[in-house]
Amino acid sequence: MNIALVTYFDEGKYTGEGTNEDNRLLTYLKAQGLQATFEVWNDASVTWGNYDAVVLKSPWDYFDKIAEFKVWLQQLAKEQVTFLNPVSIVNWNLDKKYLLDIEQAGFSIVPTRIIPQNSFFAAEPFFELWQTDTILIKPAISGGAKNTFPIAASESARLNHQVNELVKTETYLVQPFMPEIQTEGEWSLLFFNGHFSHAVRKVPQRGDFRVQHFFGGEILLETPPPIIINYGQELVQKFAPGCLYARVDGLESKGEFKLMELELIEPLLFLQQNEALYENYYQALKELLNI
Repeated sequence: MNIALVTYFDEGKYTGEGTNEDNRLLTYLKAQGLQATFEVWNDASVTWGNYDAVVLKSPWDYFDKIAEFKVWLQQLAKEQVTFLNPVSIVNWNLDKKYLLDIEQAGFSIVPTRIIPQNSFFAAEPFFELWQTDTILIKPAISGGAKNTFPIAASESARLNHQVNELVKTETYLVQPFMPEIQTEGEWSLLFFNGHFSHAVRKVPQRGDFRVQHFFGGEILLETPPPIIINYGQELVQKFAPGCLYARVDGLESKGEFKLMELELIEPLLFLQQNEALYENYYQALKELLNI
């Protein structure tokens, strides 16, 4: 079977641990007898229909070129390319407003409000709403903590203007800053074809809130409590059917797991934490493609 693993043209923005994971995954899949190769998602010379399956692995710049990315997805759907994860689910997952769909379905999330493009933003009401002295601002379509930053109550007058400048170009989300991210860290649960594979706990560098490895975050391979795994399992079954992979990111707060993001497009899968995890990925691919 001939498989394309979708990547991006590397301009030096998003390299790091993910690149190593990609290379090792490709080597592993080839060792299992698959004809796998990396293809850049916006390379016009690629004929996607020549592949038996196209797998989204690391299109890490998609949010910088979102209009082009959506057109590409539409074209793949039109050509009926076998695509993992499914195009319809990827389109839904592009915009973090999906968190409200998940909340409406009864799952707990980190409290989230939408700041529509070209609307007026004022931070002060949110401090009162959530009884917090710090809120977090992030784009609705983004990755890698791009344009994501906290606003303390003492800085709101100065930073309101900055946010309103950003909102002129795109929609943003506002959330309460969750202090647990600095003390306990953030869980990432990995599911392959709906089955729980493994989890990591990501802890930010002291004094920071960003858990990404390129900001100095530490990644610990750990098993979360069953209640957290069950949450992730139910979430994936409802919102990620037929997906090769799904990453459930969240944290524990006041005895409850709260979702931060459901990653279905280009997440780091933390396969390098244990060699056996590549086999989990491969087996899920086999199941979905009937290899």
